[in-house]
Amino acid sequence: MRTLAVLPVKTFAAAKTRLAADLGVPQPEVAEEMAVGVLRALCASSLDGVLVVTRERRVMDVAEAEGAEIVEEDELRGHSFAAMLGVRAAVERGADRVLLAAGDCPLLASADVDALLGRHDGPGVVILTDRHGTGTNGLLLCPPAAIPPSFGMGSRERHAELAHRAGVEWTVEEIPAFAYDVDTADDLEAANAQR
Repeated sequence: MRTLAVLPVKTFAAAKTRLAADLGVPQPEVAEEMAVGVLRALCASSLDGVLVVTRERRVMDVAEAEGAEIVEEDELRGHSFAAMLGVRAAVERGADRVLLAAGDCPLLASADVDALLGRHDGPGVVILTDRHGTGTNGLLLCPPAAIPPSFGMGSRERHAELAHRAGVEWTVEEIPAFAYDVDTADDLEAANAQR
């Protein structure tokens, strides 16, 4: 089964505005460090390829060095739109399933990705919830167009409803490597406590 990852990455200047507000200073370096870490974890896994959807030149350079492919956004329209661009590109490249990953999960390692892929080798939707149980930090979709990505507040429930309406089997997993995303200072503290 050909499996590609899709990693949408915002421009670093526009990323982590809540974290910047909490800490009182802009955080583009933190956003870059997390995105690069996730990218490297995906590239080191058993995935058949990684597509990075971005307009951020710095992440493009790292992606090319790591062997990932760039899907350049013509304009910024949000995480779900970028994810859908990546899904379409993955389908064009012959993907049988797609892993949509968030770029702000600093605990992610290649072993986490491989274990996830090993547990789920058939059709369906796997919703990788955040630590609060309300958001989504990843989706494993088989086939890739099983449901449209719909990230943001309340997305865990929304993705479950989309799968239910599409008649697709679905499950929710809380995996620490995906659950601990960083949007606020509290999130950063919680993620650091897991290291």
